[in-house]
Amino acid sequence: MLRRVESDRWQESLDVNPLYNGLVPDGGVPRFKMPAGPMSPTAAQALIRDELLLDGNARLNLATFCTTWMEPQARELIAETLDRNLVDHDQYPQTADIEARCVNILDHLWGDPNGASVGCSTGGSSEAAMLGALAMKFQWRERRRAAGLPTANPNLVMGTAVHTCWPKFCQYWDVEPRWIPIEEPAFTLNPARLAEFCDENTIGVIGVLGSTQCGKYDPIEQMSAELDRLEAERGLRIPLHVDAAVGGFITPFLEPDMVWDFRLPRVQSINTSGHKFGLVYPGVGWIVWQEPDALPQDLVLSCDLLGGNMDTFTLNFSRSGAPVVAQYYNFLRLGFEGYQAVQQTCRDVATYLGAEIAKLPELSLIADGSELPVLAVRTAPGYDGFTVFDLAARLKMHGWQAPTYYLPPDLEHIAVIRFVIRNGFSQDTAAKLLANLRTEVEYLRGNPVPRPRHGGDEAAAEQPGVPTGG
Repeated sequence: MLRRVESDRWQESLDVNPLYNGLVPDGGVPRFKMPAGPMSPTAAQALIRDELLLDGNARLNLATFCTTWMEPQARELIAETLDRNLVDHDQYPQTADIEARCVNILDHLWGDPNGASVGCSTGGSSEAAMLGALAMKFQWRERRRAAGLPTANPNLVMGTAVHTCWPKFCQYWDVEPRWIPIEEPAFTLNPARLAEFCDENTIGVIGVLGSTQCGKYDPIEQMSAELDRLEAERGLRIPLHVDAAVGGFITPFLEPDMVWDFRLPRVQSINTSGHKFGLVYPGVGWIVWQEPDALPQDLVLSCDLLGGNMDTFTLNFSRSGAPVVAQYYNFLRLGFEGYQAVQQTCRDVATYLGAEIAKLPELSLIADGSELPVLAVRTAPGYDGFTVFDLAARLKMHGWQAPTYYLPPDLEHIAVIRFVIRNGFSQDTAAKLLANLRTEVEYLRGNPVPRPRHGGDEAAAEQPGVPTGG
């Protein structure tokens, strides 16, 4: 978020506890300017800790998909490797080797039949997604040039429930987004509609393995089959990229027979977020291409600034290797069975919550936790006693932070409250949330909120929504 400081506030100072007198500079600590001189490390630490008390409790944050807890051993490794510059392979070859191992582990986890993939870590899944899209754009451009065809007006086809990074990519890299509206009752895109949106200028199609808005999987296998049909009938060679930011660390462990990954030749690349259900603190993402040829050489730059000669194809340059080391720690520490146990527990808690919430007649479930450990809840169709915005405001009084927002077109009349169940959210914690939820639903049931319009979801549309990204 961009923040602007009003000119009349430039002279403000931080509030300082009297116990810190003598530890901070005379005249106080400026709020918006650098202090003139140094202070003791203990004082600086104490001042910042006091301010951070105003932040919410991360363990009660039902909005974020990001990991909010790691084991002490992992935190120690993170502290020990924060100074490793991941791009400097010459100075830190073992950290670079660990990154390569993680790419190979993900490639195997995602069903690559020959292990001939290429990939890398990124600052997050958004960067990884943009690299996948850039590769598709560069490939499309080269094919068009080789055929003597114009390279203007590329487009990218995707459902309206994609993460914010996808319209951001289109805006930053001058690509036309073509939106396939998600539909009820699936709340995903309809693969049969791909033919309406794809043409010779389509650089690729995005399938989402777990939308952050609805908690639903796009039908990747059916999308792949439809693109196969379009190539056979119309000669359109269109790759499929899977945004598995959320589901990439869920589906392989809980639904290994579900085909969505490199078992489909049409799937060219997959991105995921290590700092979501990969169980690593922010920020680390991953991108893997099924074949080395899928990564155009125009995206790969050779750099010798740090002493050694290395190839780089990420959007940034210097970055700490600590999150990659933390990811490898989890791979070693948990193994397949450990990840499976963690994700199954999250799903069990989510489905328990979903089953209990479904008993409340005022509420209706869009996602019940049986796919992703995510609940997307709306007011029951036709109910106008309160909105999910009212419910979220009541829950906040108990400390729960739950996002509320509207679904994308053509379902923007539906307002949703979302609960993300992460590692560490226990059955006891869920029971406490349920107790608070029932209390507040009962309160709102007895104290209906007047609305200028009728219908629970339509009434909610009077209030501003909050875009979601995880």
